[in-house]
Amino acid sequence: MEEQKDDKVSTLQWPDYLVIGVMLSISSGIGIYYRFTGGRQRTAEEYFSANRSMGVVPLAIALTVSFMSAITLLGISAENYAHGSHIMLLYMGGVFGTPITQFLYLPVFHKLDAVSVYEYLEKRFGMKARLVASSANFLQLLLYSGVVLFAPSLALEATTGLSGTTSILLIGVICTFYSTIGGIKAVLVTDIFQALLMYGGLGCVLGVAAMNREDGLASVWSIAKQGERLQIPDFRIDPTVRHSFWALLFGSTTIFLSMYAVNQVQVQRLLTARSYKVSQNALLLSGPITVSLGLLTSFAGLALYMIYKDCDPITSGKISSFDKIMPFFAAERMSRIPGVTGLFISGIFSASLSTISATLNSLAAVILEDYLKPLCHKFNVHFPDERATTIGKLLAVVIGFVCVAVAFLARSMGSLVEVTIGISGAINGPILGIFTLGMFAEYANETGAVVGTLSALVISLWTAFGQPKPPVPILPLSVDGCENSTMFLSYRNATQFSGSTEAPPEDSSYFYLYRISYMWYSPMGLGITLIVGYLTSLVARRICHRDSREPDPNLFTPLLASRIKRRREDAEKTRNSQVFVLESRR
Repeated sequence: MEEQKDDKVSTLQWPDYLVIGVMLSISSGIGIYYRFTGGRQRTAEEYFSANRSMGVVPLAIALTVSFMSAITLLGISAENYAHGSHIMLLYMGGVFGTPITQFLYLPVFHKLDAVSVYEYLEKRFGMKARLVASSANFLQLLLYSGVVLFAPSLALEATTGLSGTTSILLIGVICTFYSTIGGIKAVLVTDIFQALLMYGGLGCVLGVAAMNREDGLASVWSIAKQGERLQIPDFRIDPTVRHSFWALLFGSTTIFLSMYAVNQVQVQRLLTARSYKVSQNALLLSGPITVSLGLLTSFAGLALYMIYKDCDPITSGKISSFDKIMPFFAAERMSRIPGVTGLFISGIFSASLSTISATLNSLAAVILEDYLKPLCHKFNVHFPDERATTIGKLLAVVIGFVCVAVAFLARSMGSLVEVTIGISGAINGPILGIFTLGMFAEYANETGAVVGTLSALVISLWTAFGQPKPPVPILPLSVDGCENSTMFLSYRNATQFSGSTEAPPEDSSYFYLYRISYMWYSPMGLGITLIVGYLTSLVARRICHRDSREPDPNLFTPLLASRIKRRREDAEKTRNSQVFVLESRR
C-alpha cells in the first residue's frame, strides 16, 4: 500500500498563529529586556553566570527544561504509544542521581568556581584531559542540539504542512537572537515562561482527548492494559533486552549524573545561584518538576493510544513515524478549537527553545574558556578580557548557525528518544567517567584519564552507531476502526510485531555489541573509563613513573578530600616531630 503524505491535515487558523507569535515575541522580548537592563552584560561574569544572582524556584525550573525538550514531549509520548510504559522507569535516575550530585559532585565545582567545568580536569590532571573531555562534550551538544532543533519541525509539518526547513530556521534564528543578546539571565528567565507553555501544551492534549470520549480519561489505564501498554518491569539480566529494569535503573542514573553532575550546561546554571545552599535546593526541587513533566508526557502517550487504538495513523499510512503521533492528534482533533493547536505548537517550540538557548550559552563559554584563552596564553597573546562578553556573543551566533546545519542532518536518524539517549549516553558516559575518576580515585593521573576516556569513547560510539542493528518490535496496532479498513490489513500484517516490546535476545544473527540496549551505553562508557583509566594510571605511576604529582585535596569529592587532608596533616606532623627530634639531638 502506498503511504499517504503527512501534510494532508488541517492547517492552523489565525488564532493559532497569534498564540505562536505572542510566544515567540515574549521570548525575544525577554532577551531584549536583559540586554538593556541589569548591567547590560558588561562582564563575562554577568553574561555567563548572571552575577551569581539566581533564586531557588527559577533555577529549579531552568534545570528541568534544559533537557526536557521537544524530544521529551514528542518522543516519550510516542514511546509509550508504540512500545508501552516501560520507559516511565527512566525517571528513576533522578531519585538516585539527585543526592549523589548534591553531596558528591556539586561541592567540588562550587569550590572551583570556574566558568567551564573542564577547568577542573586541567587542575586535576592536565590540559590534555581537559581538551579530550571538552571536545567530546562539544560534539555531543552539537549533535543533541541538532535533534532538538529538528523535533518541532515534525509538529509543524503535521499540523500545517509547513516545510521542516522553515521551522528549523525560524526556531534557530529566534533562539540564537534572545540567548545571544540577553546572556544566561535571559535564558533562565525565559525558561520559566517556556516551562509553563510546555505544561499548557500537554494540558491541551489531555483536555481534547478527554473531550473525545464520553468517559473522559477514566479508561486510559484499562485500555492501555488491554493493548499491552501497561507492563510489569522486566528483571532479566540481559544487556540486549531493550528496556529491562536494570537497563533503565543504571542507564537512567548514569544519564542523570552525566547531565546534572558534570555537564557544562547544568553545572553552569547551578553556579548562577546566590549561594551553595540555593544550588542544592534548586537541584532538589527540580527533581519533582522533571518527574511530573515526564510522567504527564507518558500519560499523554497512553491517552493517544486510547484515541487511536482502533485506527492507528502510522499503520494506515497517514503519518510516517510514531514521533508525529502527538502533532497529528493536534491537527486532527485540536484544530476544531481555535487557538488550542497554537498553544500546543507553542509548547513544542518552547521545549526546544529552552534547550537550544542553554546549549548556545554553554558552548560559547566552553570555547572561550577551553580554547581561545589557552591558545592566547600559549602563544603569549594578550586576551582582551574587557571584550570577553562581545566575543562570547559572536561565538553564540556562530554556534547557532552550526546547530541549524546539524538539524538538517537529524532527518536521517531514527526515533527521537533512542537517537537522543544513544548519542548522549555514548559520549556523556565517558565524560562522566573522567570526572568520576578524578574526584573518587586519588591515584588516577592524566595518562590513565586520557587513555580510559578515549577507549570508552571508541567502544561506546562503535556500539551506538554500528550497523546493522536488529529492528525494534512494536506492540499490536489496529486499523479495524478505520474507514476502508480492509485496505490496511495486508500492510498491518506485514509490518506488525506481536507480544513483547523487546528485541529477541536469542537472535545471534547480529553482532553482539549492536544488540546491546541503548540504555546501557552510558553505564558502559562510565565503567570502561573507570576500569581502564585506573589500571593505566597504576601502570603509569609504578612502571613509567609518570603523573605522580599530588593534586589539591579540594579537587576530590568531600569524603575523600577530608581523608586526604587528615593523612597529609598527620604526615606533616610526623615530619615536624622527626625534625624536632633531630634538632634536639644536635
